[in-house]
Amino acid sequence: MITNDKGIVELKHFILREVCRLAWENKLTQESTEKIVYDVSPGPKPKYRCCVYKEREIVRGRIRLAMGQYPDPAHLTDNVVAVIPAACDDCSIQDYFVSDICRFCLGKACLNVCRFGAISPGDSKMHIDPTKCKSCGLCAKSCPYGAIIHQERPCKKACPVGAIFYDEAGICRIDEEKCIHCGHCIHNCPFGAIGSKIFAVDVIRAIQAGKKVIAMCAPATEGQFGSQAGMASVRAALKKAGFADMVEVGLGGDMTAAFEAMEWIHARREGKVMTTSCCPAFISMLHHHFPKVYENNKSGTVSPMVAVSRYLKHLDPDCVTVFIGPCIAKKGETLNELIADRADYALTYGEIVALLESRGITVEPTEEDYQEASLFGKRFAGSGGVAKAVLEVMDEMGEDTSGIRLMTCAGGDECKKAMMLLNAGKLDADFVEGMVCPGGCIGGPSKHQAENLVLKARADLLSHADDRKVLDNLKKYPMAEFSVHRDGEIHPEEIPPQLQKQEFADR
Repeated sequence: MITNDKGIVELKHFILREVCRLAWENKLTQESTEKIVYDVSPGPKPKYRCCVYKEREIVRGRIRLAMGQYPDPAHLTDNVVAVIPAACDDCSIQDYFVSDICRFCLGKACLNVCRFGAISPGDSKMHIDPTKCKSCGLCAKSCPYGAIIHQERPCKKACPVGAIFYDEAGICRIDEEKCIHCGHCIHNCPFGAIGSKIFAVDVIRAIQAGKKVIAMCAPATEGQFGSQAGMASVRAALKKAGFADMVEVGLGGDMTAAFEAMEWIHARREGKVMTTSCCPAFISMLHHHFPKVYENNKSGTVSPMVAVSRYLKHLDPDCVTVFIGPCIAKKGETLNELIADRADYALTYGEIVALLESRGITVEPTEEDYQEASLFGKRFAGSGGVAKAVLEVMDEMGEDTSGIRLMTCAGGDECKKAMMLLNAGKLDADFVEGMVCPGGCIGGPSKHQAENLVLKARADLLSHADDRKVLDNLKKYPMAEFSVHRDGEIHPEEIPPQLQKQEFADR
């Protein structure tokens, strides 16, 4: 997992690995978890913070997150992104402050322009009272020396939808009505004060209970463990850990591309702009911040993760499906009760590695051949990959795709800007692919390696994949018996003509 602080990652990983180890041994008790606390911070001197007492409280919060609980018992919530209050401090509460560049000039433009009485002369420079400052920024704009600096806290700066605010003590809080679970705040906090609930213990308990637990690996998985360890290697490691099987979610990419192609064709004939639906953070952005677009322009197709989960549950209603990828927002999607047969749990790469290591398992190269998705489904992970897959299906259907105005948005700001234009009826595009992470899923917040390393290894792995067509690949699966539409109902009349009346073999 890549963040701005290796030490934070190592600490999180140690705690989660120990929690998973205790879960496998059926020893996950208050006494055993308290031992983890003292293993991390034995005292009497602190390792990370001002005192061992603060350190220990932070570790307890991380343990609660590792067990799928909220870290702060005083602020219970269902939001998957959560704040450890004890870890959130030492950040400046003040947005604007006067630097030493201040010349204490006679004009005092900053004082004159402030409408809230927040600025006053100090001994040698001007002073801003944070209790009165409204962060309007007029003082900074008026200073002829540029001496007033705007210092935005990293978590707030990283949030693309303004969901971060602070309580009276300056502790970070998350507005659940605005949060889209993108997880960008998590890996931008230099103190590791923000995290997400982890469902590894639930997965372990399902395996121990003898349930058929099936992993579903995101297309971004290829390249995460090097050029010698692709989907087959991850599948082998997961089976050693007790998973019944693994399916690549690129197959779901093929499924959703086929259905979105039908939507795009109808929308194009009606002159309506259509947005994609594979990124749950993007869908949450539409739902919470652009409701008109959500109702009128969003694709009705589920995400590839849900499509695969729905397919597996169609084959075995009692199976437990677990998504594995770089995405925090997928955790939120697993909790969305409006989506039928969604995945039961979602784990990030760092979380699944900790789970594997708790049993002494690592992802190793294997010669086994494994491919269930087309290259187009596999490339859903990169920015532009979804749109290319949909256009490919349209071409395979014989649809003329020339002249299509396509917009690819990667990153929260790009998505927000495009949706503002669409909301105002000023977007110059027919179809919009939206991914909240820069670079697409490959650039997700919980990637296992640096993006440049992933891309290099991924290119090598994908060069060995066959070039099967999307619709030809889908003929191997019983698509006619289920739908990838968000309402969970079967819509056989909307199955692409090339897939109708086919004899489907069981997987």
